[in-house]
Amino acid sequence: MGGIKKPLGFVIVVALVLLGCSTVALATWPMPTWTVDIVNELSNGQELFVHCKSKDDDLGEHNLDSGAQYGFTFKDNVWQTTLFWCYLRKPDNSHAAFDVYWYDISKGHWLYTRCDYKNCIWIAKADGIYIKNIPSNQDELVHPWEN
Repeated sequence: MGGIKKPLGFVIVVALVLLGCSTVALATWPMPTWTVDIVNELSNGQELFVHCKSKDDDLGEHNLDSGAQYGFTFKDNVWQTTLFWCYLRKPDNSHAAFDVYWYDISKGHWLYTRCDYKNCIWIAKADGIYIKNIPSNQDELVHPWEN
C-alpha cells in the first residue's frame, strides 16, 4: 500500500495547484497578442508627439501628422505584470501621460472590455485622450489635456 501513497500525493498536489490557477489565465494560454494604437484626430493639421515605454522597452519618439496613427504589438509576460504607458503632447504643449495597457484581470476588466480583449485604441482629440470602446463603437474621454 506504501507504493500508492506517493503517486496519490502527487496527483493531489497537482490538482490543488490547478484549482488555484485562474481560469481566465488558463483560457487565454498561450497569451494572446495585443495591439495598442495611438491615433491623431487633432484638427487643423496639428502634429501629435508620442513617446511610449514599458519597464523593459522604450518604443521611441514619434511625431504623428493629423489623421496618422502609431501602433505596437506585444504579449503579456508570464508574471502578468505587463504595463505600457505613453506621453502625448500637442503643439501648444498641453500633454497627457497615462497607462495604455496593463494586465486587467484583477481590475474588473475595464480595459480589456473596451479593447475587445486584443486591440486598445487611444485617440487624441481637441479636449483630451479617448479610448475606443470597441464593442459599443463609442469614444470615451479618459484623460483631459493638462497644461
